[in-house]
Amino acid sequence: MCWSPTADITAGTVVSAVGIATLASVRRPRDIPLATLPLVLGFHQLVEAFVWRGELGQTAPGTAELARNIWAFIAFPLLPFLVPLGVLVAMWPQASRNRRIVLGGFFAVGAVVAGLLLDAMSSGVRAEIHGHTVQYAIGIPNPHPVIAGYLVATLGALLASGDRWLVRFGAVGAVGALVCGWLWTVEFASTWCALAALVSMLLLAWVRDPRTPPALGAADAPGRRPRLRLSVRH
Repeated sequence: MCWSPTADITAGTVVSAVGIATLASVRRPRDIPLATLPLVLGFHQLVEAFVWRGELGQTAPGTAELARNIWAFIAFPLLPFLVPLGVLVAMWPQASRNRRIVLGGFFAVGAVVAGLLLDAMSSGVRAEIHGHTVQYAIGIPNPHPVIAGYLVATLGALLASGDRWLVRFGAVGAVGALVCGWLWTVEFASTWCALAALVSMLLLAWVRDPRTPPALGAADAPGRRPRLRLSVRH
């Protein structure tokens, strides 16, 4: 995710701090799944510092293998499951029926992709340093449809959310993924950590947005009529 173990530790610490602030700022319980994402991304980068050191022979083989598996679990099956699920849960109460169907479809795609990637991980996770990047590989026989489904599930759910901050998150994620993916492919530098920091700040702004209504109380819940109480004095 970053270009060196030190960069991963630094970026992971910063993003984790943003993640803690994001969770602490949550006002609606339904936002919690998506609000955990910055903390997950920060932890992800901290884990990769151990992957770097494992590939450099600076940690025990067992520690390096564990780090590779944790990194791969977050990057491959967890994110395409967590992101569309978080969007679906967060937007469900205020979404129209059609939007719920669309978001549910993105979640279904993400769940299928997550299952395929989790199964592929069972054959082992490989990591290798190339230039200023760490490149990972798992056994996916036909990766292109899986990659397409991954992007559709994660970015599609955000762009279809109808929430201005989440739509921005999806747009930034789409452009950032193209740029970071190209830089990573040519082995120039891994800049995913910068993208993780940027989208984490967008999620922090999302949960802190004063125009986002807080959770409804029992008396304000849809379908409930307020009770009129009369007080009569004799």
